[in-house]
Amino acid sequence: MDRVSSFDEPLKKLLGGATAKVMAEHLDLHTVGDLLHHYPRRYEERGKLTALADLPLDEHVTVVAQVADARILMFNNGRGKRLEVTLTDGSGRLQLVFFGHGAHKPHKELLPGRQAMFAGKVSVFNRKMQLAHPTYQLLDASDADEATEAVDAFAGRLLPIYPACKQLDSWRIAKAVDAVLPSARDAVDPLPASLREGRGFTPLPEALLKVHRPQTKADIEDAKARLKWDEAFVLQVALARRRYADTQLPAVARRPVADGLLDAFDAKLPFTLTEGQEKVSKEIFDDLATEHPMHRLLQGEVGSGKTMVALRAMLAVVDAGGQAAMLAPTEVLAQQHHRSITEMMGELAEGGMLGGSDRGTKVVLLTGSMGMAARRQALLDLVTGEAGIVIGTHALIEDKVQFHDLGLVVVDEQHRFGVEQRDALRSKGKQPPHLLVMTATPIPRTVAMTVFGDLETSVLDQLPAGRSPIASHVVPAKDKPHFLARAWERVREEVGNGHQAYVVCPRIGDDAEEAGGKKGKAKKKTAEEDPEKRPPLAVLEIADELRRGALAGLGVEVLHGRMHPDEKDDVMRRFAAGDVDVLVATTVIEVGVNVPNATAMVIMDADRFGVSQLHQLRGRVGRGSAPGLCLLVSEAHEASPARARLSAVAATLDGFELSRIDLEQRREGDVLGQAQSGVRSSLRMLTVIDDEEVIAAAREEAAAIVAADPELEHLPELRTVLAALLDKEREEYLDKG
Repeated sequence: MDRVSSFDEPLKKLLGGATAKVMAEHLDLHTVGDLLHHYPRRYEERGKLTALADLPLDEHVTVVAQVADARILMFNNGRGKRLEVTLTDGSGRLQLVFFGHGAHKPHKELLPGRQAMFAGKVSVFNRKMQLAHPTYQLLDASDADEATEAVDAFAGRLLPIYPACKQLDSWRIAKAVDAVLPSARDAVDPLPASLREGRGFTPLPEALLKVHRPQTKADIEDAKARLKWDEAFVLQVALARRRYADTQLPAVARRPVADGLLDAFDAKLPFTLTEGQEKVSKEIFDDLATEHPMHRLLQGEVGSGKTMVALRAMLAVVDAGGQAAMLAPTEVLAQQHHRSITEMMGELAEGGMLGGSDRGTKVVLLTGSMGMAARRQALLDLVTGEAGIVIGTHALIEDKVQFHDLGLVVVDEQHRFGVEQRDALRSKGKQPPHLLVMTATPIPRTVAMTVFGDLETSVLDQLPAGRSPIASHVVPAKDKPHFLARAWERVREEVGNGHQAYVVCPRIGDDAEEAGGKKGKAKKKTAEEDPEKRPPLAVLEIADELRRGALAGLGVEVLHGRMHPDEKDDVMRRFAAGDVDVLVATTVIEVGVNVPNATAMVIMDADRFGVSQLHQLRGRVGRGSAPGLCLLVSEAHEASPARARLSAVAATLDGFELSRIDLEQRREGDVLGQAQSGVRSSLRMLTVIDDEEVIAAAREEAAAIVAADPELEHLPELRTVLAALLDKEREEYLDKG
């Protein structure tokens, strides 16, 4: 174990308390191993003067340049002084400015001809680029001749630039890395020797040395190839072990029976299933028929008919004597599912009731806000087995909810549902129930292999017949206000043609959410610091404006998360019935709301939403026979990344293409970090979007290794590294995944 211990050594032992504290608090680095895995973001070629001509505004930069001149200027009637230094690199010039006492040291050190490395945020003052109070490190010797030699000595050397923070610059991190680099020799190599040699990888200690202190660009490529592979491989081994463990769990096989509920349901369907639905249903039925639990992810475009596939699976389980539970992320959605499923099933959803079918079953709803009597009846129906299907929110997971024989759990919109909650529901069966996870957020293949790597994946990618196209347009409200006026005219036209519309806003409004809390203070501060940054548009204010102005005379209602559940349900019912013309809502309508007569959607401050979220929202229109229209209203500048994002959404209806764009913009932090697992991502070198081949190859190798040696008894190093990488939380996440 000595070999691991140097990696586990706390940084404060080697670096001193102050530096270690900053690293822990701001960079989440606590041990020698953490710091060795904090890789450079890029490399400067030392001595090669960075092009000052194309510095990005408002970004933190590191430049290597030469002092052209330096002068002290007085201001405020001689009470204040500042040092202005001009840098040059042959391509352009850059001004540095230091005020007051902060000017004393640089005034003595930054003499004309001196070469140094500077780091700071680029701003503009008097139409000139400048760095205010940059940190710097002199790179040259004290006299001019030696300076030239020093620059020559640096030439071609690759200087690592680390992901840094305000409190700790890249080169201070580089010095800290120098202190811990000898420990790289103790790195435990997780790769089986045959795999490492077969793929021609550099040994791990050497890869760590090369990534931090490369001599050549080839060193960097070698190191990256090795470190990327390790990350992909160790994670895929963890997932492969999870999948293997699942195949060892017992489950009750649920095989559909002839002439049961499922056949009766299929016979009533007014349409035929799409090829995709048939194919995915077969995959699910095959899984349900085995004696270990199904773990399947069903991803399908908005409106591709996932609910139909899930319902048929639930009916098959009821036929086989079990119960099925469907979990929705919100009460609105649970009620919506309950309503649409009971409508689809008709008398088959009224088992044991007057007028119900003798082949039917009871479909019950269970949410936190139900009245006591209804709740008691629902709980009774579950424990006796009277109810074959239950639909609810996480209220389903509470201790007092007991099932007669839970056979299948369907989780809708996985990304809004915690793994702990999913696990709690799984423990409700006599044996682990089968699990089907559904998402309408298309997930690129690599993310599916990484985030949902312990689930088998089914994809529904064709829309059912009769679905209408959706036209999407960006409305630049700031540059062209008349476009916004035209947008409201279009909403009036749709309503005039007997249709309905949604208006979506990022915030609820009336400022109760900001009142008194930290949030409020933070918001206030940004508005004072930057008057440009107004708060996002709010449902209550926009609804008010529309009622008085552009949509006066139409039935405008609001829907948001702070309303009482009965009130929400009432508004949704009236909107679904066509009694409300325009629904002004937050993203509570993002998933599962199905009103075929709604044809138009206006999304206010659309740049405040993510790409996948916009795609989800847009999927609420065009659900009937009339074409859909989605207008993305934004005040973002035409050349901004936000506008580019909106143009991408307007340009394609392909969710998989959009999820790829989304991932490229957000990178993996969001995808694999807090959002999915509750812990930070362990991926530092691997980028899920660019390294598909690495991930796919690592998955194959991992599956083969685990199949041959599930406990990794012959690979103690791999076991050690797995234990270190999968800290407790991450391990639990994968366990529950």
